[in-house]
Amino acid sequence: MKEKFLEINKLLVEIYDDITHIEEFSIKNGAFKDLSITEIHTIEAIGLYGSRTMSEIAARLDITMGTLTTAVDKLIKKDYAKRSRSDVDRRIVNVSLTNKGKLAYRIHEKFHLDMVKEIMSDFTIDEEEILLSALKKLNKHLKDIYLPSQKNSKSI
Repeated sequence: MKEKFLEINKLLVEIYDDITHIEEFSIKNGAFKDLSITEIHTIEAIGLYGSRTMSEIAARLDITMGTLTTAVDKLIKKDYAKRSRSDVDRRIVNVSLTNKGKLAYRIHEKFHLDMVKEIMSDFTIDEEEILLSALKKLNKHLKDIYLPSQKNSKSI
């Protein structure tokens, strides 16, 4: 049993590393070479439509407001995002994507979809369903363990 757990752990780490490397390679060799993975993830957290408050974005990324401010400043300087004050409460800062930011979002989203399509091309329909079910369970368990906002968070 221990060998199985060790193999699963090894595979999960390798898959995570491989996806990260593929993503980094795609960004460095794509249309948006001036973006880092962190900046792409910040663009994703801002979202394609409308705007989000700095607090909402920081919560989505699980980072401090100071870290987010630095990231947003870089995205604004590169013309991927813009900042505005709320009309209701001037203390609230909203962030939205520029057209360039929306294009980066869409291209990165397409990269992920293409990667999944390529991976799934070798799977049978039954294997696809099994993988989907297993990933849903894995995702749920990880959220149950690690999300501090949940009442019944577990520690390991």
